[in-house]
Amino acid sequence: MPIGLIALALGGFGIGLTEFVIMGLLPEVAADFQVSEATAGWLISGYALAVVVGALVLTAAVTRFERKPVLAVLLVLFIAGNLVSAIAPDYGMMMIGRIIAALAHGAFFGIGAVVAADMVAPTKKAGAIAIMFTGLTAANVLGVPFGTMLGQAAGWRSTFWAITVIGVIALAGILALVPKTGHGDTTPGTLSSELRAFRSGQVWLSILVTILGYGGMFGAFTYIAFTLTEVSGFAASTVPWLLIVFGGGLFVGNTIGGKAADRNVDRTLVVVLSVLVVVLVGFALTAGNQALTVASIVLMGGFGFATVPGLQMRVMKYASSAPTLASGANIGAFNVGNALGAWLGGVTITAGLGYTSPIWAGAGITLLGLVVMIIAAVGAKRAVRHASSDASASANANAASGERVAAEPVAVLR
Repeated sequence: MPIGLIALALGGFGIGLTEFVIMGLLPEVAADFQVSEATAGWLISGYALAVVVGALVLTAAVTRFERKPVLAVLLVLFIAGNLVSAIAPDYGMMMIGRIIAALAHGAFFGIGAVVAADMVAPTKKAGAIAIMFTGLTAANVLGVPFGTMLGQAAGWRSTFWAITVIGVIALAGILALVPKTGHGDTTPGTLSSELRAFRSGQVWLSILVTILGYGGMFGAFTYIAFTLTEVSGFAASTVPWLLIVFGGGLFVGNTIGGKAADRNVDRTLVVVLSVLVVVLVGFALTAGNQALTVASIVLMGGFGFATVPGLQMRVMKYASSAPTLASGANIGAFNVGNALGAWLGGVTITAGLGYTSPIWAGAGITLLGLVVMIIAAVGAKRAVRHASSDASASANANAASGERVAAEPVAVLR
């Protein structure tokens, strides 16, 4: 395993911690700024939407530059955003800090995924991407629970100070361990060449699956602290430990999902999304049972994150030789899904449908993602068959032409 993948995972850990730790601290943040749960939830949705902007605008702006220094600059932006969040005197400034940090998120993972895939052989690309995204899963297994405990014990601001320090360490890791260039077949290109990748219908279908498939899981997870305490009956002090359980599911799902996607991307995504729908429905029905809730959050994390390497690899596959902007766009799509899920979950809670309603909403969104994925897989398979038929017909035509050319001298001799 190239050591640079560890550095990318370290950067992913810091960024993932910023994105997810706010969920465990949402009640404390809402109380401190004296805003409602739904309003506090916009610190999640606003972050997600800013990720989309950064994934598209910043990635497009830096496609022609060497990727290592770009990754370093993005981490500097991330550090600055978390510093603003740590000292924010009010809700508005907190939102500004979240947006600054989020701008680095999408471009970092989009460019980082290309760098990771470029470090390894073609048959191991999804696995390399999964290793980079291990930083996100580690953030959930270790960072989010302990960050939540730190925030509950010393105030939520202490968590963002800790994230700022982690960002500095991640920056040092990127500068020290990521090679200047990869060893694969992709190099920084022009914006026009990157935009051509979006002519592929499969790229757009893949992005839509990302929005819906991942957004469903994230919508259910956004208000998980309220579900666990208000529906399942867990004490607030147990939430960090339950998030560790959820993070364990993410870690296993990411690892297995990456290996499975290297064998067959489309089949993996169809199976995983199908099971995820079932898991979310089961969670919504049994959230009042603590034992079944624990099982549900493990499975939700596992199958939810098992989609990530495959979704990212699928977009890069159909973007072909210009994957950087498409990769960034798909990172943006993950966060469009995050925003969609968080927004819809907030709507259902505000409507008085209870703290299991975000889970039902998530199941519905994921089901739509599954339908789109099936359509995309069928279309891709049909395109392969047509290409094979065209190649066969061309070969037969060439063979027939050769037979006629060979027969003509015989006719002359006769």
